[in-house]
Amino acid sequence: MLVLSGALTTFVAAAATNHAQDAPVQVEQTAISGPDAGQRGDVVAGHVPSQNEQAQDAPVTALDGATDGTPPDWWSPGEGRTFPEYLTYPNANGELGLLNASGTFETRGHPFFEPIGRNGRACVSCHQPADGMSLSVRSIRQRWEETRGQDPIFAAIDGSNCPNLPQADEASHSLLLERGLFRIFLPWPPKNAEGQAIEPEFSIEVVRDPTGCNTHPEYGLTSDNPMISIYRRPRPVANLTYLTHQGFGVDYWRDKDGQLAARDEDGRPANMNMMADARHATLQSQAVEAAVTHLQFDGALSPAQLGQIRAFEEQLFVAQVASNGAGSLIGEGAPPAFGPYNLRDGKVGELGNNTNTFVFPMGDAWTGAAAGDTAQQRDMRASIRRGHDVYFYRTFWIRDTMHLNTVGFGNPTKRTCATCHQMHMIGSDVANGWIDIGTTNLPWAKEQPRNPWNAHQPDLPLFKITCRDDVPPHAFLGRVIYTQDPGRAVITGKCVDVGAIVMQQFRGLAARAPYFVNGSAANLREMVDYYDRRYDIGFTEQEKIDLENFMASL
Repeated sequence: MLVLSGALTTFVAAAATNHAQDAPVQVEQTAISGPDAGQRGDVVAGHVPSQNEQAQDAPVTALDGATDGTPPDWWSPGEGRTFPEYLTYPNANGELGLLNASGTFETRGHPFFEPIGRNGRACVSCHQPADGMSLSVRSIRQRWEETRGQDPIFAAIDGSNCPNLPQADEASHSLLLERGLFRIFLPWPPKNAEGQAIEPEFSIEVVRDPTGCNTHPEYGLTSDNPMISIYRRPRPVANLTYLTHQGFGVDYWRDKDGQLAARDEDGRPANMNMMADARHATLQSQAVEAAVTHLQFDGALSPAQLGQIRAFEEQLFVAQVASNGAGSLIGEGAPPAFGPYNLRDGKVGELGNNTNTFVFPMGDAWTGAAAGDTAQQRDMRASIRRGHDVYFYRTFWIRDTMHLNTVGFGNPTKRTCATCHQMHMIGSDVANGWIDIGTTNLPWAKEQPRNPWNAHQPDLPLFKITCRDDVPPHAFLGRVIYTQDPGRAVITGKCVDVGAIVMQQFRGLAARAPYFVNGSAANLREMVDYYDRRYDIGFTEQEKIDLENFMASL
């Protein structure tokens, strides 16, 4: 059993000048590694040069994703397509709508759509419009079959369980194909803004390593460039004006732990709601790391390119626009909660309440039958309204949840879904939204049953976290914690943050299964069942159906 300790910290972004390697966009090439890496301003975080070293050392397979008759709902890098103002895509629950608020534009030469790195990917590879600007397992599986595993999303660096594995073997990509998970590799010990290691509050042991990456001599924790590998879902690149707002709850001090908030490039306090572990304060610094780790881009994006990426990401609004049962979710007579146009026009940075700014406002819509409605439409619309009421009014006891029951609410506290998922129009936390609901920490994390009737083996790594005697233990899990993903703790190094994950928005859910950071809920019903089991809510079957129908309409 491998035993290691290391240092983790939050970090302030730090820099970039011009670059592009093997890209159709003409920019000056500038290395991101070297003695001055992480020292050039405010967009390259201190840990990124170490990530770049592994990304550049990892193998690159000749991937191009070319097929005969690529389906029109899949956007491949460098296609040069026109991106329209409004798109719709069918899904299992109805239809998704995507609004490009700045209007139609050409994608040729745009850094979000061009393969600027070594592995043939672009940002759009893993943020597909048809999947709500995320990536569904359905699409991933379809691309494997259509391209025989040659699409750039299967790049060895993070599209396989570990870069050393045989890349033509489907089993080497099992976490991506079955759970939609990409490998996230972070320095161990991690780095601060200056690229220096600091001491964490815990040691870490690799208890289980089914992918082999955490114990691999080149890519693992004991390599010359030590990295911890965890596996996470790609978050949607849409509705981001809500996640980067500087309204309610965003201050110089974080509400959950009283620590200084991260700052954006202008020195203002940042929301910290973009990433699963809140390691980036701005869209620009996130784009820099994504280019290095996911695209294997050895350089620095120019300020102009970063501006293009940010502008595109902030103009996209995604939501379901049609339901298989309810019919259209937008237009005259529809609830003001639904559709991308209402998202564009919504109040950004508002805390939802039960008087005048509901999290998802329904108004008086669908309270009675309208002329021409079918029985099926009436029934589904009634179910969606009941699901909203379950979300907003159905109380249950929330207990043993770090960064909720520890910040003045009491343990337990009788609340609702909207207590945590309270940002107006998208249902994330308003600010600093990391809490531990148990999706990655034992005993609540989903694990394969170990019995003679189950042939499946665990597919995620398992780490043993041991908190030092001189620091406060985790309030609910003590000094020894078993986790599949340390979450926020891989950034802060604090025991209280082990397994704490930033809450996601609830928009476009029907287009981007599976759910939770580790893909442990294959569908919306499994997500509802997890909460029901975790908090002993006691939902009735009808409440579960209604809540699922409501979530699928967002």
